[in-house]
Amino acid sequence: MPIVVVAASVPRLPLFPQIWKKNQNSARPQLLHCSKNIGESTSLSRDPEPTELGSPRDMEVHQRNLKSIDNEKEEKPNDIWQLFKEAQQNILYLNKQCLLAMEELERLKNERTLLLDRVEQLEMKNQANFRRDKFTISSELLLRIDSLVLNGVISSMEASDLRRLIIDARGSSADDLYGLNCKNDAEFLVELHHFSKKSKKNGFHIIHICTEMSPVVSEGPLASYITGLSSALQRKGNLVEVILPKYSCLNLEEVQGLREVETELHSYFNGQLHGNRIWTGVVYGIGVTFIQPVYYSSLFSHDKVYGYSNDFERFTYFSRASLDYLVKSGKKPDVLHVHNWHTSIVGPLFWDVFVSQGFEGTRILLTCQGFNSQCLEQPEKLALCGLDSSRLLRPDRLQDNNKSHLVNILKGGVVYSNKVIIMSSIHTKGRIVGAFGHGLEPTLDIHKEKLVIAPRGFDKSTWDPSCDNILPQSYSADDMKGKSVCKVVLQRHLDLPEGASKILVGCIYPDILDADIEKLKTLVWMASRRGVQLQFIFMGSSKSPGMRRELEIFEEEVEDENVRFIDEYDEELSHLIISGSDILICPSFDDPLLQVPLKAIKYGAAPVPLHSADSRFRLFGDDESTTFSQYINQTFGNLSLGQAIDELKNNPSQWNTRMIDAMEKDFSWDSECADVHISAYAAVKRL
Repeated sequence: MPIVVVAASVPRLPLFPQIWKKNQNSARPQLLHCSKNIGESTSLSRDPEPTELGSPRDMEVHQRNLKSIDNEKEEKPNDIWQLFKEAQQNILYLNKQCLLAMEELERLKNERTLLLDRVEQLEMKNQANFRRDKFTISSELLLRIDSLVLNGVISSMEASDLRRLIIDARGSSADDLYGLNCKNDAEFLVELHHFSKKSKKNGFHIIHICTEMSPVVSEGPLASYITGLSSALQRKGNLVEVILPKYSCLNLEEVQGLREVETELHSYFNGQLHGNRIWTGVVYGIGVTFIQPVYYSSLFSHDKVYGYSNDFERFTYFSRASLDYLVKSGKKPDVLHVHNWHTSIVGPLFWDVFVSQGFEGTRILLTCQGFNSQCLEQPEKLALCGLDSSRLLRPDRLQDNNKSHLVNILKGGVVYSNKVIIMSSIHTKGRIVGAFGHGLEPTLDIHKEKLVIAPRGFDKSTWDPSCDNILPQSYSADDMKGKSVCKVVLQRHLDLPEGASKILVGCIYPDILDADIEKLKTLVWMASRRGVQLQFIFMGSSKSPGMRRELEIFEEEVEDENVRFIDEYDEELSHLIISGSDILICPSFDDPLLQVPLKAIKYGAAPVPLHSADSRFRLFGDDESTTFSQYINQTFGNLSLGQAIDELKNNPSQWNTRMIDAMEKDFSWDSECADVHISAYAAVKRL
């Protein structure tokens, strides 16, 4: 193999300026580098060029230079190692930043998905607002007939026949009904007379005279009850209408086809006839009539629905105007359904003044959400709506049981109604009559044969985990995987440590008492010492400033990464809390406003009573209790939070069986609640 010889010139080293200056003419040997293969890399390097050392000073300088070179050789490996370490740190930092960026990207993707889902929900809701189903169209047709009667186009007798045609035709397609509504008045009447009865219905015609209806005006449990029950009754083949005051605080966004009837309605009040503007529209397929006083316009111009010194005058005026409207429009419903004390005066008015004006076949049914508000008034005020106080101030009529000089309006509703439905999810009739009448116990005992107990319900079109659009993933009793997803999303949303294996305990309350706060503190303290990974979520508020402060103190005392407080109720978040929770602490199983126990059962979360040993969760005496009351008391009434945690941890198969069985139950408005009401309507029609 040939040898290649390469001559390398020696560079001047700045380390030795004096030496190079003195010996720049000296002979210097050439360093030769050989390579066996010309293709190999050639390295050109050499040691420092030798110099002649003439003096001790030169020797000293030379020694210093050699030492400097040695130090430089030692420092080079250290510098390289330092650079390597810095490079490693930079790589680790970049990797960390990359992971953070990926997590942020994933979070943004999840937020985008949630936003898109929310947009889809809003679009679906918007489309639902304009959905033209047969219930909506038939309600519009009935309201159109009302307008024709009020304007004198047809007689009340003819209107009654036409209404029956529409009621019978509700089994027809929405397109057929819509075609009727598109015609002018003359064509409409001709076509309606010849309209084919494709599917005759034999349901009841019910008219609610009430003061609330969700979502138009909502102050308490009455609002959701009116809308939920009415929708359920219509799905079962009945015709339901609602009459409301036209408050200035109404939410009219959900009212389809709102319009004012051209002719004023006159009603009696305080010795004279007064004009009223009549508005009609449709809410969730239910025909709604709004009555707006003209002369007494201030009656319903308040910011709130209740709580004014003239509430008796306000709702007495409305009750009388509602009956005058029914006479004028020629409506003859099977049942007039009145509610709480606010429209209880309809009972005495109906039987003493109106029954002979074409209502011989109509009956009165009263629903009480509770007996704590009854309205006691001076007897002479009854004359405002045309009643004779001398006939009504009697123990068997409106005279109050304790204050005999006053009339009790709610008592009058009980006495003058054919049936009284008491809304209670847990109490029996005997318990209510004996202990929860708030002074009406003697009256309730006399009329106990016409008392009926009905459980509350919930809207299953909104509250069903198998089709709940608010949830990140749906689930059902047949496939529970989505519930774990809901839990993790809830944890992430509230910045809780994530993990589907953690036991999540929720608590949603519309209002809370001092005793409840102390009990919650005790439960959290005891549960957190059970050696189990627990998380708590509390959502709600209190109307009392003192209670709000107590909740703030509670939050400060807990201050744990596994506990979250949400200080106001959020409807959408409540879907996620109920679906993501394993257990829901319930201040009461009788939750008239939020129906949390009912929703918990449907979503596979165990409703656990806050006061497990409280007698209010037990059955009393008689057998007249609801199916829901029997089920929830037997299944969850005696289950403490500690027992629920232990079962969930130590016996998950038993827990899953319990929850799947619960999810398969139906406690919506369409179930027991609607059935109880239909039975009551049938009973009063037989009288």
